[in-house]
Amino acid sequence: MKPLVLWGLAPVSLIASLACAAPAKKPPIKYTVAPSEASIRVEKLPPSARVEAANRAAVREPATESYLNAIQTYAFTEGALFRVYTAPDRVTDLMLEPGETVMAISAGDTARWIIGDTKSGEGASARTHILIKPHVSGLKTNLVVLTSVRTYHLQLESTPSTYMAAVSWRYPMLPVVKIEPPAPSVAPPMPPNAGVGIDPTRLNFNYVVEGASPAWRPRRVFDDGAKTYIVFPPEMATSSAPPLFLIGRAGEAQLVNYRIVGTSYVVDRLIEVAELRLGTAPQTVVRLRRSDVAAPNKKGRRHD
Repeated sequence: MKPLVLWGLAPVSLIASLACAAPAKKPPIKYTVAPSEASIRVEKLPPSARVEAANRAAVREPATESYLNAIQTYAFTEGALFRVYTAPDRVTDLMLEPGETVMAISAGDTARWIIGDTKSGEGASARTHILIKPHVSGLKTNLVVLTSVRTYHLQLESTPSTYMAAVSWRYPMLPVVKIEPPAPSVAPPMPPNAGVGIDPTRLNFNYVVEGASPAWRPRRVFDDGAKTYIVFPPEMATSSAPPLFLIGRAGEAQLVNYRIVGTSYVVDRLIEVAELRLGTAPQTVVRLRRSDVAAPNKKGRRHD
């Protein structure tokens, strides 16, 4: 009987030895993205230094190519800190978007700064202006402006004599959701809601688009006898929006108010010559001109 017992136990011992010899399962490999050297340096800083580094990266400074006469025009970006230089006995004018309503204004230092707001224009063209003046030079504080549309964060600094007379913003175009392709038609494309209250017999399409040929070059320009419509291609919804300038007979430029409807600009007036400008040197310029108006005489370097 003893040999039978030993043979019966042999398979059990063999299974046990194989189980002990089986390699243990390796943990799953976790893949991570290596952080950049800059982020590693920032993460090694104390929390207060990290905040200071983030604020420095968010500051937007004045740029020569963004000036129109004495108006500095910033490209609005959510969360950016816009630098504004002021001086005693000088008023700096912050010009908000037409139709934008101020809900609240809060400054870090209210004892040594004079901050107020007023309005220009009437109706839909009414525009809020925030007026800033420091008591002395060498001051630094921040200003938060909450409106019905967006929030502005500004870094105020006072100098002995250098100041910014006026500051305005240009705003990104709202994304357009395409529900279905438009029905084929020989008529030129119309901006959304542009046909409401418009007499088709009064539409004037005698406009010339000339100059540079960027991806956002307008497809069509026309007016209804009271307003001018500038129709851009669909790609405009995801690209930077070029500001619009009216060009005078002598070639001088001035900003003009307009509304962005879909991928179109709606100007509440008729234009003879205007330019869309974007970027720095070399600047991209597209000129819009009524066909019965000669191009203005412009001295100096051509942009187109």
